[in-house]
Order: sequence, then C-alpha cells, then structure tokens
Amino acid sequence: MKNRMKSCLIVGRFSSRATNFWPRKSKSAQQKFPSEVNLTSENYGEHKHAEPPRTNSGIDIEHGIRFGKPQAEHPLPQPRTQVRLPDLRYSETLTEMTSGKQPADLPQTDLPQASFVKGLGLVSATTLVMGSMIGSGIFIVSADIARQVKSPGLLILCWLIGAALTLIAALSYGELAAAMPHAGGQYVYLREAFGRLWGFLYGWTLFVVIQTGTIAAVAVAFAKYAGVFLPSISAGKYLLGSGNIGLTTQQLLAIAVVVLLSIINTRGVRTGALVQNVFTFAKVASLLGLVGLGFLLGRNPQAIAVNFHDIWRGATFNWATIALIGSAMVGPLFSSDAWNNVTFTAGEVRNPKRNLPLSLGLGVGTVSILYIACNFVYLSVLTLPQIQTAPEDRVATAVVSVMFGPVATKLMAIAIMISTFGCCNGMIMSGARVYFTMARDNLFFRRAGELDSRHHTPVFALIIQCVWTCLLTLSGRYNDLLDYVIFAVLLFYILTIGGLFRLRRTRPDLERPYRAWGYPILPALYMLVASLIEILLLVNKPTFTVRGLILVLLGVPVYFFWRSPAKAPSLANEARPI
Repeated sequence: MKNRMKSCLIVGRFSSRATNFWPRKSKSAQQKFPSEVNLTSENYGEHKHAEPPRTNSGIDIEHGIRFGKPQAEHPLPQPRTQVRLPDLRYSETLTEMTSGKQPADLPQTDLPQASFVKGLGLVSATTLVMGSMIGSGIFIVSADIARQVKSPGLLILCWLIGAALTLIAALSYGELAAAMPHAGGQYVYLREAFGRLWGFLYGWTLFVVIQTGTIAAVAVAFAKYAGVFLPSISAGKYLLGSGNIGLTTQQLLAIAVVVLLSIINTRGVRTGALVQNVFTFAKVASLLGLVGLGFLLGRNPQAIAVNFHDIWRGATFNWATIALIGSAMVGPLFSSDAWNNVTFTAGEVRNPKRNLPLSLGLGVGTVSILYIACNFVYLSVLTLPQIQTAPEDRVATAVVSVMFGPVATKLMAIAIMISTFGCCNGMIMSGARVYFTMARDNLFFRRAGELDSRHHTPVFALIIQCVWTCLLTLSGRYNDLLDYVIFAVLLFYILTIGGLFRLRRTRPDLERPYRAWGYPILPALYMLVASLIEILLLVNKPTFTVRGLILVLLGVPVYFFWRSPAKAPSLANEARPI
C-alpha cells in the first residue's frame, strides 16, 4: 500500500482510472475527511499552461505528482470530486477585489463567474489613452479660449496648465491602476477608497451623460464633417418629423456609427483594439502633419511678429486674470479628457502592474506635447483676431487654408472624421466595462454583469450603452448635458486623487508596484488647482455647475433603489477577498 501511495496519481483525462487506483474509503471516512479539488478531463486542456494548483495533501493536481508528505488530517484524496477552476489565462473575477475585507463585507452577487481575455498590450493600452483623448476639440476650442483670455501668452498658458494637470492626474492614477488592475477603473478606486455610494455616483453620472453624451457628441461631429463630402448629410435634412422631434440624416449617420462600433466591440477586445490602433496612428499622423507643415509651409511673419514679440499683451496678472484663466480651462481640460478610459479596461491589459502606469504616462505626455505644438502653429500662421473669428471656430481649417487653399476644408474634414471615429471606438469599448463591474456589485442591470462565452465581452453592457447613446443623439440635448457635468467630472477627478491619499493611510499593506511620481506634493497640487477651477466655475457659470451637481445627486435615490430588498442578490456565490 505504501508503494501505491508514493506512485503517481493520474488525474485530468484519466480521472476514471485514478478513481479505481485508490482504495475506496468507507462512508464514515468520507464524512470525516474533506475531499480534494481535482481538474477533470473536461477542463484539463484549459489549464495546462497555468501554474499547477496544489491541494492541502501536497498533490500537484495537474500532473498527478505527490511532492510532499500529506497532512495528517487528509491521508487520502478523493479523485471523484470535480470542481471547475477558473481559467488562469484570464483575469480574476471582478467580485474578488483587493480590499482585505471579509466576505460578508464585500458586494454579493449570484451572477456566474466571469473573466476577460488579456488582449491589450502596452501599445494597445497607449493607443487607447491617446485615441480616447484626441477628438475634435483640438481643432476647434482654441478659438473660444482666445476670445476669453484675449492674449496669445494666456492662450498658451491655458494649454500648458491643462497639460500639466492632466499629466499629474494620469501619473497619480497609475498607482491606483497598478494596485487594483480590475475592470471598472475609476469606479473601483472610488468604491475602495470611499465606499460603494461614491463609486456608484461616478458610474451613474458616467452612464447617464459623461460617457454616453460624449460618444453622442463625437459621433455627431463625425457626421457633421461627413457632410463636407455628402451635402445630403445635414442637420437640416429631416427624414422623419421636424424641429426637436425628428430624425435628420446627420443624426442617422451618427447613430449608424455608434451601432457599428458597438457591434465591432462585441466581437472581442482584440478586434476593438485593432480598430483603435489603426485610427489612433492615423490621427496622430494627421496632427504631426499639421504641426510639421504648419511650421515649414505656413509660417506667417506678420502673425509671428504680432503674437510672439508681445506675447503677454492684453494680460494683467491679477485676480481677474486668474478667474478668466479658470473659466477658460474648460476647453483644454476636456479636450484632454477620457485619458482615464484605459483604467476601465484594466482587466484586459497584459502585465497591468507595469503597462497601465506606463501607458497613462506615455499616452498623456505625447498628446499634451502635440496639443501645445498645434497651438504654437496656430499662433505662427494666424493672428490672434483671426483665431478668435475663425469660421465656426474651425481654427485648424483656417490654418490649413493658408497653406493649401480651398482644399483645406476637405483635408481637415478627413482628419477630423478619422479622429472622431477612433475616439468613439475607444469610449464605446471602455465604458461598457464600468457598467459590467457595477452589475457585478449588484448596482446595475443584472445582465450587464455577464460576459459573452465566446468573445469574453460584456455584450449586454455594450447594447444598453448603445441604446442610451442613440437616444441622446436623437434628443439633440447631449451638448447641454455635457455643459452641466463639466463641474462633476472635475469633482470626481479630485475625489479619486484624494482616494490615493486615503488608501495610503487606510491600506498601507496594499501592493503598489508603482507609486505616484511626486507624491504627496504633485497630487496635492492637482487637488488644489482643480478645486480652485471648480470654485471659479461655480462663481462664473452657476447655471451649468449647479445643474451638473443636481444630476450627480439624482444618483443617490437610484443607488438605494438598486440596494433595495427586491434587488438583493442570492448569497449562493459570496465574493471572496484575494
């Protein structure tokens, strides 16, 4: 018997033979000793590349090798017991968060265990950061900023401050992303730092308008510039109805773009990443072309003399100027927004503890340099009054017109269509992961927490996001809603970076492969400057900021509705801390 116990235990595909190999125990012995966990022939092939799991009795249950003496309380394993283990090639289940809490304190769910495919490398993660940031804003918003600050120097200063704040925030988020590399990103950070209510309020605002409203606005921008080539695509061409109740050809194309990209992203994260990579490289190339050709071919000596020889003209450094800059910062900050979307897909990033912080730093840094360079080109080609009065605020088109004449309109239309299409794809792909995680916490529609068994994508979350985005597109009110949540978006950034400080204090043992650069000075500086901008927005634009705050607070009763007994989940599958 000792020789047989020392021999190899065959499991997996030969589990039936292994059952006969060991002597049967009596019924009383089976009750006395707990059974072992085995792989079966059904799932052996899925785990052959994973690290072999080990049982308490000292058995390598993949290869059937006994590598140590069995513990006294487990003298004999039970090969008959079959428990399906999670596929270790994919990320951990989202209900198992690194919170260190006891199972009873964690969100409970009776949804099936779910896992994502690790399909995003460093390049794909970086293009997701860059592609989500670059939309149509950089081609347009400088006109509005110039009208507000009335100074070439202050125009550049606004973009420099916006770049610095965004980069500090990205480097701070890098620590949170590396410590908690789970799908949901910022939702998870707020939940772990301040509790489920704050996480839900962010997810609620994200779904209601931040993500979906931005997708709708960017998709309409794509359709608007497509009208340059197809005049029948216009906001004035109605297919159904008229006025605020109707369907225009422009809205129809925008909806078609949203539906198409949503379908593409149901086919798997690698498919969505391929689209993102192609369009991000194309839009970066277009920005590089604008910068390079602008400096080489578009230099206007008159504009350079007027704008740079007295760059601070019109600027008086007092409180009024600070207030002016604070209000004007809306353009640079939200032209650079959506950089955090890569954290939503953290569960699908390979080696996330390295690649997430690196992609945030590389992506935000590259885009910020391009944005600042574009504004230097604008000031090198156009005078400040020309920038302020650019037709329909299309500053980039006016710059290209100086170099190429009337064909500039079509060239810039192509560039903006590429930019907006890629931006839509990145936001559609990433946003659904937040709703997925909320559903796993029983704070969103149940089916949103399920993954497609073949492609490992949150199909229902993508569908519901698509439907709401299309409704916002039809309403035509997405721009108003976006104005309302500018205050709220910045508030959530401040709270999340505040969570970095809180988690350093409350969770000192949390593994942090990357620590925020410049902590605590730079994160604290971000919170201080961003809070000042919030105050200035509240004073100068109370209508938008108050309505935005109300929109966020409307999520409080919705949160308690999702937590009501009618929504309470089964306790059959308790979440377990890692």
